[in-house]
Amino acid sequence: MTIQQLKYVLTIVEAGSLNKAAEVLYISQPSLTSSVQELEREIGITVFNRSGRGVTLTNDGLEFVQYARQVVHQYDGLLEKYGKDGMVKKKFGVSAQHYSFAVKSFVEMVKQYNLSEYEFAIRETKTKDVIDDVSFGRSEIGILYLSDFNRKAIEKLLHTNNLEFHHLIDCDAYVYLWKGHPLAGKKSIRFEELAEYPCLSFEQGAQSSFYLAEEILSTAEYPRTIKANDRATILNLMVGLNGYTLCSGIICEELNGSDYVAVRFEPGESDIGHKMEIGYILKKNMMPSSLAKRYIEELKLYLNV
Repeated sequence: MTIQQLKYVLTIVEAGSLNKAAEVLYISQPSLTSSVQELEREIGITVFNRSGRGVTLTNDGLEFVQYARQVVHQYDGLLEKYGKDGMVKKKFGVSAQHYSFAVKSFVEMVKQYNLSEYEFAIRETKTKDVIDDVSFGRSEIGILYLSDFNRKAIEKLLHTNNLEFHHLIDCDAYVYLWKGHPLAGKKSIRFEELAEYPCLSFEQGAQSSFYLAEEILSTAEYPRTIKANDRATILNLMVGLNGYTLCSGIICEELNGSDYVAVRFEPGESDIGHKMEIGYILKKNMMPSSLAKRYIEELKLYLNV
């Protein structure tokens, strides 16, 4: 088994097919296939399921890739510190639910480093992808929330993926809407007052459960709903359709603009899970890098915790 073979496997996972991975690696597809097959024979497992649509990881492959990412990450770290060229860029990634404060903290962290020496990545994505990204090593840290409603389900996923949740802040729920919305001037908003307006939520994928929703009260009966994939679209729908979303109320005006307001949500007796605990996830028993520590410091500074 060689580092090169491990990097081949990780590239195939990222590309989703042998042909695309071969193009990225600048080698022939038969050579790549041969190298992976040799690795599979050596370690005694099948890493990939192969089909006309591409490749997917087997159950054994999923576990193998987690270890492979750690080995390659540590190897790159050794090269960076002790290699002859010293040109390997330090990598740091964050995966988060759609929180502007997470992006703002990332911006403040990146400002402190020379971009020519580092490779940074931030991914606003689905809840399951946040967990998978940290589990598989695509990101070192993930940002998400827990509530009385989703806690057991999310904690089970974290445990299965050998991840730990670290508390940052507790939040009441807020209704986030355009400042021109008919309800924008109220001091608080009850659920029944929102009935005639579309509830906007982030799409989590066809196979996702209510427990993975980014918005609280995901099992409530919403007469009107619209799903979107990104924060910019959600903001546009707020203006165009008087839509709203339920959130933490921690809004970065510098990034989202000043055309939106967060109004306190007034829960009813049956509104379970309206309290949010926001935190970050890391791999268990793994010391965070200096970049991760710096990012966590920026999070705490912004959240004033």
